[in-house]
Amino acid sequence: MRLTNLPSEFQKALPILEKIKSAGYEAYFVGGSVRDALLHRPIHDVDIASSSYPQETKAIFERTVDIGIEHGTVLVLEQGSEYEVTTFRTEDVYVDYRRPSSVNFVRSLEEDLKRRDFTVNAFALDERAQIIDKFNGLEDLDNKLLRAVGKAEERFNEDALRIMRGLRFAASLDFDIEDATFQAMMTHAPLLEKISIERSFIEFDKLLTAPHWKKGVKAFKDSRAYCYLPGLEESQDKWDEFTAAYSDDFVFSSSEQAWAALLIALDVPAVKPFLKKWKTSAQFQKIVDALVSLYRFRQSEQLGLRQLYQYGRETIEVIEELRQAQGLAVDFEKIAELDQSLLIHDKHDIVVNGGMLMSELGIKPGPELGKILSQVEWAIVDGKLANKKETIFDFIANLDSK
Repeated sequence: MRLTNLPSEFQKALPILEKIKSAGYEAYFVGGSVRDALLHRPIHDVDIASSSYPQETKAIFERTVDIGIEHGTVLVLEQGSEYEVTTFRTEDVYVDYRRPSSVNFVRSLEEDLKRRDFTVNAFALDERAQIIDKFNGLEDLDNKLLRAVGKAEERFNEDALRIMRGLRFAASLDFDIEDATFQAMMTHAPLLEKISIERSFIEFDKLLTAPHWKKGVKAFKDSRAYCYLPGLEESQDKWDEFTAAYSDDFVFSSSEQAWAALLIALDVPAVKPFLKKWKTSAQFQKIVDALVSLYRFRQSEQLGLRQLYQYGRETIEVIEELRQAQGLAVDFEKIAELDQSLLIHDKHDIVVNGGMLMSELGIKPGPELGKILSQVEWAIVDGKLANKKETIFDFIANLDSK
């Protein structure tokens, strides 16, 4: 098969292939970029595989960087762009269900493609736009089927993260997982405990934010992969509720929104400790925690000025999007009106500060000063006090007289 229209990303990189071939070696575009071209999806990274060994690749190009030369990868800097050129290789025994103990450079494209995860990721594309398909990946692509290359048991035993990748591909591509491949996923799911949680987070996060996340979540549940990921061990009866809660066409707008929705569905009492187990950043934990808290508040309360001030309009709208997708009542116009009516959006917007109260009103530092500043802050937020110096001083004087 030939691509009738070679995407511009490949056209731009053609000189790389041509230079390698003119030096007497083979070179092809490989991997996900070829799959995405066939599916008419956006192309991100263009990867190149070559029969040239790393030192041979470096001899062909003037500017290169050794980014992973022990694994056969050389970064080629050409015409203002960067391209990873990786030598055809086979891999030795995997020592930790993630990384091979060693790699062996080879001259055979087919040997290189054999080590890849799924047939739809094992294509190669030459400079004439000809597709090389050694494992019936084109048929699987037509059938929207995800199938492991070769023996599925071997692929997942080599690298257990491929289980999470497969589930993510189901969600992003809207593909079904071939039966034998899925059975191997289920069998090898316990190996996920041996994979770094940061890696699993990346794949699961991509699954949750994918267009067909419901399909991915169903496969995730049916594979029982959740049993081997932190905090999800006892979540079996929650997954159907999670997917059923949202309209079929709803797609999460951000990772934070997706994880907040998940933790709400799982009824996780303490958000930050849960996400800490997944080794997420403190900032990510803070945002998701705020979203979950706000959602729970909205289950029984209406929004007011204090919520707009405390959480901010953007955070509130993220939660209201979730509520809207669940068929619950929302009012974005009211949110906008409340936000506009706020006199301040941050305590630093207040025209007075602690230093002024100490120097001009003689208030001593300590808990009492903090209490007064808090009373001023919330009075302004509630619209009961103008954000003006004289008015605030009068307000404080009246506090003293009470």
